Amino acid sequence: MQKTVRIVIIEDDLILQHAYKQLIEDEPGFYVVNCYSSFEAAEKKLAADDPGVVLLDIELPGTNGVSAIPLIKKLLPKAQVIMLTVYELQDQIFGALANGASGYLTKDVPSSKIIEAIHDARSGGGPMSQKIASIVIKSFQKSTDSPLSKRETEIMRMVSEGKKRNEIADELFIELETVKTHIKNIYAKLNVNSRSDALKVLKQNRVI
Repeated sequence: MQKTVRIVIIEDDLILQHAYKQLIEDEPGFYVVNCYSSFEAAEKKLAADDPGVVLLDIELPGTNGVSAIPLIKKLLPKAQVIMLTVYELQDQIFGALANGASGYLTKDVPSSKIIEAIHDARSGGGPMSQKIASIVIKSFQKSTDSPLSKRETEIMRMVSEGKKRNEIADELFIELETVKTHIKNIYAKLNVNSRSDALKVLKQNRVI
């Protein structure tokens, strides 16, 4: 017999909550132990529910989904937490993944994808909807549309590593004044006046 996967749903939209429950329980071997409308409502019951998978909305009343993940993982160290959200914000995506989410799906995915995601998470995978996967991939790709030259980019990469101007000059076998000139030109191109502002702009635009 197929082992039953115990699932908890934490979703404040009661219509969606019911739809997820019905969808999941139509899948052989899946069982929804409980549904909750907030983390606070679930907190004291999760350990007894003992789910293998938690489907978690991000925009919850009280503790939001991203903040709830480490609290859930503390109660259920072995459970897989899959985020379900209408939002595709990079900060929320990486916040959720950094806090221990096993997957991240947007609510517009076909219902079959939710079932696949649960199977995938149980097998050690990291399920993501296509939109989310695209955002994650792009965040790791360096921008090719940079106002800086190759040498200027190299210098700012070294600056981001905490190297001083004289150290950069020594490593690149150039004069200290040349480094200073490059940095002055970089600030002008980026329209900034400080090292921290320059690094912020370059990181936001995935140049370094």
